[in-house]
Amino acid sequence: MSAASIRARVRAEMTDEIKAVARRHLAEDGANLSLRAVARDVGMVSSAVYRYFASRDELLTALIIDAYNALGEAAEAVAGSGPFTGRYLAVGHAVRDWALAGPHEWALIYGSPVPGYQAPRDTVGPATRVIILIGQLVRDAYAAGETAHADRPPQPLATELATIGTTVRLDVPPALVARAMSAWIHLCGAVSAELFGQLNNTIDDRRAFFELQLRDQAALIVRG
Repeated sequence: MSAASIRARVRAEMTDEIKAVARRHLAEDGANLSLRAVARDVGMVSSAVYRYFASRDELLTALIIDAYNALGEAAEAVAGSGPFTGRYLAVGHAVRDWALAGPHEWALIYGSPVPGYQAPRDTVGPATRVIILIGQLVRDAYAAGETAHADRPPQPLATELATIGTTVRLDVPPALVARAMSAWIHLCGAVSAELFGQLNNTIDDRRAFFELQLRDQAALIVRG
């Protein structure tokens, strides 16, 4: 192995270690990351961290991209094929399971915005993986003749929705673009409501309630 390869491997390993320590800090301190504290726990002087991440925001961006990609991979792994409802339920439960296993990472990407942080364009692709996946499920259902009738939305909303559909190659009527977006918004909101305590002292069977919500959303998309 060449010296350059060894240096690249060592750098990659150190980068992963810094991110792992930063994730532990997320669990303890939320998104209020301190590069100095991360460096201390990694066992290096604070100035050395800047060789790997130029700023706190750069480290946050790396964590955000990792979280979005991990969520996307979990959802894509179960999407499978077949009727829409079964696929949407599988994706929804995968999203919820991922969030429950890593609530602090979910809070990082779907919780309150981090003060002073502006997400760069690099986060857009990873951030839209699950949204686009749900759109693909809707597109497949439309192609298979599964989808329910929906009236065309009024203008200018119909044009906006058609543009969104074209951008993500959804190729379904504007009303179905809207319902695909609503399905994601409801899924995200249902997970956040559970994770952030809105169901405390109300619902004990959280999984069953979550699936009920998913089925209600699916019923807006496919024919009963």
